[in-house]
Amino acid sequence: QVQLVESGGGLVQPGGSLRLSCAASGFTFSSYRMSWYRQAPGKERELVATITSVGGSTIYADSVKGRATISRDNAKNTVYLQMNSLKPEDAAVYYCNAAKYGGITYNYWGQGTQVTVSS
Repeated sequence: QVQLVESGGGLVQPGGSLRLSCAASGFTFSSYRMSWYRQAPGKERELVATITSVGGSTIYADSVKGRATISRDNAKNTVYLQMNSLKPEDAAVYYCNAAKYGGITYNYWGQGTQVTVSS
């Protein structure tokens, strides 16, 4: 059974930091591209950051470049998102995504973790 379990969300003051974690199970984690998405109320879900399965190349949304770092630990089947200098507009539910593209596409989602940025 595939599971993606996010943790690390919560309330943080503007300018603060958070590290989100996503623990994966039920699939070959190292073979999947891992991403963080977020969705704020009334807005569409948007990509925050992606890290590839091979080589660990990363892609960031312009809105978080320089403030976010995505990383993965294949030994622990976990992907992380470090967010610094948080802004109120970073507040959203953050979702972990695992994807593998080929003859068959696999796409899995976590349940999300809430990040609130407020003083």
